[in-house]
Amino acid sequence: MLRILKRVFLSVETRDNTNVSAVLRNLSSAASPCANLALKPQMEAKLYQAPPQVRGMTSLDKEAFAQTITVPALRVPTRFLNKVMKSLRKCTIQRPGLPRVVQDKEGSPDFRLVLLDPHRVPSSGSFTEAETETLRSFDVSQELHDYELRLTYDNLKSEEVLEAVLPLGQDVTSAFSRVGHIAHMNLRDHQLPYKNLIGKVIMDKNPGVTCVVNKTNIIDSMYRNFKMEVLAGEENMVAKVKENGVTYEFDFSRVYWNPRLSTEHQRVVELVKRGDTVFDVFAGVGPFAIPAARSGAAVFANDLNPESYRWLQHNCKMNKVEGKVKTFNLDGRAFVQGPLKRELPALFKGKGGVHVVMNLPALALEFLDAFRGLLHQEAPCDDNLPTVHCYGFSKDNNPEKDMVARASLALGFPLEGRCSVHFVRNVAPNKDMMCVSFTLPKESLFSQHEEQTESSEEPTPKRQKCETTDSS
Repeated sequence: MLRILKRVFLSVETRDNTNVSAVLRNLSSAASPCANLALKPQMEAKLYQAPPQVRGMTSLDKEAFAQTITVPALRVPTRFLNKVMKSLRKCTIQRPGLPRVVQDKEGSPDFRLVLLDPHRVPSSGSFTEAETETLRSFDVSQELHDYELRLTYDNLKSEEVLEAVLPLGQDVTSAFSRVGHIAHMNLRDHQLPYKNLIGKVIMDKNPGVTCVVNKTNIIDSMYRNFKMEVLAGEENMVAKVKENGVTYEFDFSRVYWNPRLSTEHQRVVELVKRGDTVFDVFAGVGPFAIPAARSGAAVFANDLNPESYRWLQHNCKMNKVEGKVKTFNLDGRAFVQGPLKRELPALFKGKGGVHVVMNLPALALEFLDAFRGLLHQEAPCDDNLPTVHCYGFSKDNNPEKDMVARASLALGFPLEGRCSVHFVRNVAPNKDMMCVSFTLPKESLFSQHEEQTESSEEPTPKRQKCETTDSS
């Protein structure tokens, strides 16, 4: 439904943009019958017009972007400057690195020039009634003075620079994911000839970014990392990030980390209570496991990727939860059929809840079959059966129904009416990330006929490690 609504609104906005604008203008006129019906002349929407010689530039030449423009200015008595600036904050010029107040042209210490945005204040009659009243109360003339202002590369936004450089009619993007000091981009093919310039611009315009990378292939389904190319800056891939109050360190080029999942990590961790037990089947560097341990849960965290396993241990120690987290470097099925299977019988007798987190959206649903016939002796009651939070991608028009159907198929038991499905994020056009949560059915867990299958997607590594970081 969410995807359909997006399409409908986009279609309506695109198709009826002109008519909607006309309707809004008519409504505005009807609501204000005494309003001035004269239309203001159409103004250029952009303060900066790039010199034509920068078009097609592949090696950044900052000096080529410089130009001088004329902007309006108000001559304001210095003693009233702060109060006038507060009133005019919406119409003063807003540019990175540019002052909004400059010395008076006549050199008088009693006056300053306040620089205005020429598109908001094209004439002395463009001030609102409130602004006009403020100017009058402080005896400030509404006469506009021309001021020659020099714009340089440093005063431009990244979007303006890239729009000036890339060929006309091509998409311009300055979007990226921030991972510590690293800006991670997904450039399109038409942007690749300008990739190094784009990287330099992103680094220049975003304080704290010292490395810009571009993903060069899709995420590997086994280790969840991808090859990347450094576009600008240092080649230091070891990032330090803070998410929901927890600090993590990892080699971004060798593990999986997505800053867009911060809210989802927090949502699931908030379901965990002190005294609960959490099994994190695809733990990565610990964004579920470590916060859960900090909240008072006992955690069993596993990841097949040796690098993720190493940084998981490092982050447990750095956040002082190594005594609450047992770490494993196993295939997902081996973890379910090994450590998880061994711990469950004792947990059935306890009072704490049991959570199983399976965040490998490309494959996690297929791993649910590892629970079929996992145990042979039924629990004394249904009160403490594990709650599973399993992630997946869906391209279906009804992703909720799709997730339930696929999870039911893997478990060999219908989950309709026995689960909830949460929308996590849209990862691509017509592709959503979802989370299906359910109490593990005893009909699957205690099946008399084991139907566990071997994985062809996540092969067991040649050398497996299983280490307990419990110091107690």
